[in-house]
Amino acid sequence: MLNAVDLLDDIAALKAMLIAAEAREVRKDERIERLERLVAAFRQAAFGRKSEKSDPDQFDLALEDLETAIAAVQTEDEADTPPGKRSSKPRTTNRGSLPSHLARIEEVIEPESLICACGGCLHCIGEDVSERLDVIPAQFRVIDSRVSAQLP
Repeated sequence: MLNAVDLLDDIAALKAMLIAAEAREVRKDERIERLERLVAAFRQAAFGRKSEKSDPDQFDLALEDLETAIAAVQTEDEADTPPGKRSSKPRTTNRGSLPSHLARIEEVIEPESLICACGGCLHCIGEDVSERLDVIPAQFRVIDSRVSAQLP
């Protein structure tokens, strides 16, 4: 890596860096124009006069192309930024299950009777499980609720 003091004396290196920076900017501008054309084409396909006749799979193709192009531009931007000034990524949230170390209370919700109105017997065809965080001052616990569906 060249020092700032060395760059002041090396005019050829300064010119080469300037030309490289301008070339990067031109490539970025071209990519931005291409992305704008893709967005315009996607909007035309989605909301245009003949949008009802178009194939829905084509929308997915346009979105994949946009996502690929955006990822390429972001990767290039990350490579251009100095390591000390990288923007921090937003914190990822866990929308899945709650931590296993928390105390759990299990609630099972079942129908009052397993006998159908037609006289047959109900049997389980599935169940839904949900978790919610219950906060008691200075105590956390997880309540599992199960709802089972019954059919004759």
